[in-house]
Amino acid sequence: MSSNSNDLRTPLKHARGLGSAKDGTGHFIWQRVTAIGVLLSGLWLLGTLLTLRTVEYGYLRALVADPINATVLVAFLICAFWHAKMGLQVVIEDYVHTPLTAGVAHLANIFVCALAAIAGVLAVLRIALGS
Repeated sequence: MSSNSNDLRTPLKHARGLGSAKDGTGHFIWQRVTAIGVLLSGLWLLGTLLTLRTVEYGYLRALVADPINATVLVAFLICAFWHAKMGLQVVIEDYVHTPLTAGVAHLANIFVCALAAIAGVLAVLRIALGS
């Protein structure tokens, strides 16, 4: 094996030089950060929605046009779709074993999450900016 007694890699793994991609910790941290963002902004959104049972359309537009509310909505959309993209990425990596299918699934995941996030943010900005 290796001269280092703490090295637990097999001889073949050591010879190939293959190891960690060194990306798992960053992915783990960002998944937790986005989860906290979704939780906090989601609680605000839920509380807001529960107080708006019988209001009119004009009031809702004014509520979304408020800069603080628009900012929280945009933060929620970005965190939610980024979190969803990372979660689906892990599922694809763990359960899709055919390289072509995995590649297509990754591309579809990125495209759908990005498109949905952009559409949501643009909708909020359109209301917030009054056009």
